[in-house]
Amino acid sequence: MTDIVLLSDLKEMLGLPEEDNTPDRKLTLILDGTKKRLKFLLGGLDPPDEMDYIVLDVSIIRYNRLGSEGLSSHSVEGESLSWSNNDFSGYMDDINTYLATQEKGKKGKLRFL
Repeated sequence: MTDIVLLSDLKEMLGLPEEDNTPDRKLTLILDGTKKRLKFLLGGLDPPDEMDYIVLDVSIIRYNRLGSEGLSSHSVEGESLSWSNNDFSGYMDDINTYLATQEKGKKGKLRFL
């Protein structure tokens, strides 16, 4: 998916009007940071388009947490919120499965003649 499509999808999922460009810079920074972190978790491999759902989901998590960075929990009048230390924790099985398939593809055979 292109960056423009990801930005459009993120705005739609957040309920932000498509024509409002005000949050675009912030959303682009969130998307870029999320993609870079996913690339790091993939050992430097560029995330395939099939992992765009992870980029979108984690970007939503990060957007909803703006202003609350560094907090692990918050309680107000009986309402309690808590944040995960790792935004990607719910996707690690998918990430590890992808990495395993990449490792299988790298294994070769050695033949002596």
